[in-house]
Amino acid sequence: MDWRSLPSLNSLRAFAAVAETKSLSAAGRELNVTHAAVSQQVRALEGVLGLQLVAREGRGVALTPEGERLFEGLSSGFETIRETVDELLQDDVARPLNITMTPSFAVSWLMPRINDFRLQNPDIELMLNPCADVVELRPGGVDLAIRFGKGQWAGLDSELFLETNFAIVGASCLIGDRRIDQPEDLLDFPWLQEYGTNELTIWMERQGVVPKGKLNITHLPGYMVLEGVRRGNGISATAKTFLEADIASGSMKVLFEEGVYPGTGYHLVTRPGVKRPPLKAFLGWMRSLRSEQAQRDGEGG
Repeated sequence: MDWRSLPSLNSLRAFAAVAETKSLSAAGRELNVTHAAVSQQVRALEGVLGLQLVAREGRGVALTPEGERLFEGLSSGFETIRETVDELLQDDVARPLNITMTPSFAVSWLMPRINDFRLQNPDIELMLNPCADVVELRPGGVDLAIRFGKGQWAGLDSELFLETNFAIVGASCLIGDRRIDQPEDLLDFPWLQEYGTNELTIWMERQGVVPKGKLNITHLPGYMVLEGVRRGNGISATAKTFLEADIASGSMKVLFEEGVYPGTGYHLVTRPGVKRPPLKAFLGWMRSLRSEQAQRDGEGG
């Protein structure tokens, strides 16, 4: 199609509005512009076509035969566009909201709260994908990724949701009275680590610890790691925020803890651009929970 041979879309829309309302003022209100702007667009369209399309008639306007013919074609075209857009929007709203997050976040934070979202938004179908892999966000695929890090993912929008740090933890029933002063003191303990992650190796390297032999590591799905730690099956590196209640009760011990670096924690990661309604609803719900928690923390402080 030779797009350059067509009049501007603005002038066609202005003319269609005038033809439909038979009034420059009414057309201006429909398009949220002045009647003078509408008149200018119609005159510009007549200039491009070399045809008179409207004529004054009393306090309004009437269409010339050429205007009637053009309006007939535009009405059909704009109606097809509107129907297609409506279908696309309906399909987009109907598509399940696809969210990926680490299994630990899913089990420890999201699942205890997700029923609240479902009650507030019964028409939104959810597709939750607990996965340690960094999944690519593509149109028509994953809508939201909840990722741990510093928020630096190229080409994506990132919003800090839950600021937290990693800690090395173990159940009191496993640690007992044993003194843990140095990272090397952990080498004899069994370790539990989530599939697809390497927090243990990274943490050991940062501490300058070189194991003398093979470490006793069991790799588990994320939803099993924290329960295994609680039962005393091993120690693990995990987000401290998931075990605050256990630590406060004394059933869990923090063996080593990294400082909280500003901006580090769980982020809401999305593609740039307009967010479809189900995603906007979910993000709004997450932000409201964050605000409520911040208010409680402020009152507690």
